[in-house]
Amino acid sequence: MKTSLLRRTLLATASAVMLMGAILPAAQAQNKVLLRVSTPAVPDDWHAKMWTVFKDTLEKSAPGEFDVQINLNATLFKQGTEPTAMARGNLELSSISAFDIAKLVPEFSIFTAGYVIRDPAHQQKVFNGPIGTEMFKTVAEKMDVTPLSTVYLGTRQINLRDARNVKVPADLKGVKLRMPGSKEWLFLGEALGATATPLAFGEVYLGLKTGTIDGQDNPLPSVRAAKFYEVTKQIVMTSHLVDGIFIAISNKAFNAMTPAQKQKVTAAAQAAASYNNENRLKEEGQLVDFFKQQGLQVTTPDVEAFRKSVQTTYQNSDYAKVWPKGLLERINATQ
Repeated sequence: MKTSLLRRTLLATASAVMLMGAILPAAQAQNKVLLRVSTPAVPDDWHAKMWTVFKDTLEKSAPGEFDVQINLNATLFKQGTEPTAMARGNLELSSISAFDIAKLVPEFSIFTAGYVIRDPAHQQKVFNGPIGTEMFKTVAEKMDVTPLSTVYLGTRQINLRDARNVKVPADLKGVKLRMPGSKEWLFLGEALGATATPLAFGEVYLGLKTGTIDGQDNPLPSVRAAKFYEVTKQIVMTSHLVDGIFIAISNKAFNAMTPAQKQKVTAAAQAAASYNNENRLKEEGQLVDFFKQQGLQVTTPDVEAFRKSVQTTYQNSDYAKVWPKGLLERINATQ
């Protein structure tokens, strides 16, 4: 009788221990802060690889605190729908563009204009300084998402079918320059001095080959990937748009974190951006030599003349009416 009772007690104790052993990891997993990432980036893109850096950095600084789930190829949310998903609390993290932000924060459209940002270094100084702090605060208030770091997307250059001496915007007069189809992009093409011509990206190669268009603008990695160098003879390093995206987090998720967690997540986002920026710049630098080897002329115009002309065109347009007073001057003065 006593033996039977002892055996039942031991079995009950063992079962309780096993049950606790099963519950504890599940409870620990539930206590982790879920951070779902949605991005349209493909696996080989630096913009995809940077999220692994984000995850690894966070795991080192806060072991076991976060459950980072990375979703590439827009498999979780379609490109462009991420800001709404984050605002609603259905998504924690994504990278959003200045064009995405400008739809809800019109004053942010200043960063979609030509020659506002001079180069990648200037981009980081602007967004990591007082201007970035002010603008990101406005974004957080109006969009319910908080930008954490600025990611370099690429610098757009002009790629011409036939070589010509381009020094100032007037030298592009009559050039049918393919631009993306929106009015904002077409305005930029005209501001550069060319005749902006809307054409789908998939039709650009044939358009250049047949002479339907005289040129196109894109960051150098895109020129190589689409093989535009096969049907063009010159790249003019106008550097007219230094494009960027922003690693951003849902306010709902961010505000639920402790101050220490917020700091670690922000640091991880900055580490991810740095990784992307360094590799993107290295790739662009190598591409100049690549295009020269393909027989293209790579020339640099009077960039300051382009900047002055394009900024004047924007300042005299309706686009500039929503820009905060003095902001362009502050951006230009940032060194």
